[in-house]
Amino acid sequence: MTTADRAAPTVRTKVVAVLVLLVLLALGVGGVLTWVIQRRQADERIEANLSRSVAQLRQSASSTTEGGAPESLRRALQQTVPLPDEGMMALVDGRPTWYAPRTVRLRLEDDAQLVDAVAAVATDRARLTTVTTTRTTYRVATVPVRVSGDPRLGLYVLAADRDAELDALAATWRTYALVALGALAVVAVVGSLVLRRLLRPLDDLRSTAQRITETDLSERIPVRGTDDVAELTRTVNAMLDRLEASIDGQRRLLDDVGHELRTPLTVIGGHLELVDVTDPHDVAATRDLTLDEVQRMRVLVDDLLVLAGTERPDFVRRVPTRIGVLTDDVLDKARMLGARTWVVGSRADVECDVDPVRLTQAWLQLAANAVSYSAPGSRVTIGSSLEGNRLRLSVSDEGLGIDPEDVDRVFERFTRGRAALDAGVPGSGLGLAIVAAIVSGHGGEVRLSSVRGRGTTVVLDLPVTTDGQATRPLELHPEEVP
Repeated sequence: MTTADRAAPTVRTKVVAVLVLLVLLALGVGGVLTWVIQRRQADERIEANLSRSVAQLRQSASSTTEGGAPESLRRALQQTVPLPDEGMMALVDGRPTWYAPRTVRLRLEDDAQLVDAVAAVATDRARLTTVTTTRTTYRVATVPVRVSGDPRLGLYVLAADRDAELDALAATWRTYALVALGALAVVAVVGSLVLRRLLRPLDDLRSTAQRITETDLSERIPVRGTDDVAELTRTVNAMLDRLEASIDGQRRLLDDVGHELRTPLTVIGGHLELVDVTDPHDVAATRDLTLDEVQRMRVLVDDLLVLAGTERPDFVRRVPTRIGVLTDDVLDKARMLGARTWVVGSRADVECDVDPVRLTQAWLQLAANAVSYSAPGSRVTIGSSLEGNRLRLSVSDEGLGIDPEDVDRVFERFTRGRAALDAGVPGSGLGLAIVAAIVSGHGGEVRLSSVRGRGTTVVLDLPVTTDGQATRPLELHPEEVP
């Protein structure tokens, strides 16, 4: 890993950063909108309170006529209870005359700029204005008061400290900002922990990939949970399984080729070194031996290529196949393998989805083995049958048989039974391995039963029910097979 790779931000860091930015954006937009709405509501609340107080003033002033305008204003001040951030006073002919009780916190008369601004307000009707002084910003309601018979002009003033209202709102918003920052911190920490847990398979994938080498593909990623990331882990593990199987197959192929071709090449090389080129008989004998070894190598290479191809997904290609016809075809081809009494023990007149080419290859391999390990004229029985959803193809002979300890070994590559070795029967030990690979490609299994000196029966047991009904009975007339 390079320095640049280590310095690059991880996926978890990027996701957490995006998550925090999104939450910050959401909280910021929500806070700004809330601030704007609450400012508007504060202004509306101030105006509503002022309007209500003005209405009370008018009612009180209209009920008082004695004492003229000053008395009406005094009574109005006594009967009005301002809110905590409100203040009031009364002017007569532009001069402050009456003031709010000392319990009222906001003293309007102490702000000379406000008094001057209010005195300059036209008094033809009630007004609601905004006055800004060096102290604060007021929302001011002015109501002219006139009493019949009194030429003096009274002016009732009720003002609310708008900045004080907004300061309280700002304090609330600052609290919101602190809570939002705390929420961001919680989102970052919790998000990082959750993502660490969710993305742990990716870390496992990286560390596993780093541990995988050309010679060791056995590492697998631990699967945690059942979510999409766990499914990705299973998919990667399956891919590693396929890669390991493919590379193991290639390695086995190379090992097998190197092991099995070394002997014929050594034989050919040794005879060519010792051949007397002046002796026609020695040359002819060496030529025949060399051709025989080359033919054996060709057969061996073909078998190895077949085994190497068993790892491919298209090794078995299923098509609708008439099993009865396939049985007859295999019997006709098997007759050419040797002078034996060929018999059809059973014949399944059904149609199944199988690979006829591969099954013919496996069936003929078993027939060839039966010929190799039995005496001329002995009986070799070929059969096919369908039991439930299992298709069974069989070959039985009356040959040498296989020792019990060799029954499970003969399907391994380059493994031959003791009976075959004692009898000196030639072979590479790949035939039954190819049969087992073909049957495995069909999802089936090979069963072998044998008695030494009495013969061997091999059964290819294949499942044939795939995606619905895979077998179809045929209306065929039985045929006699000589």
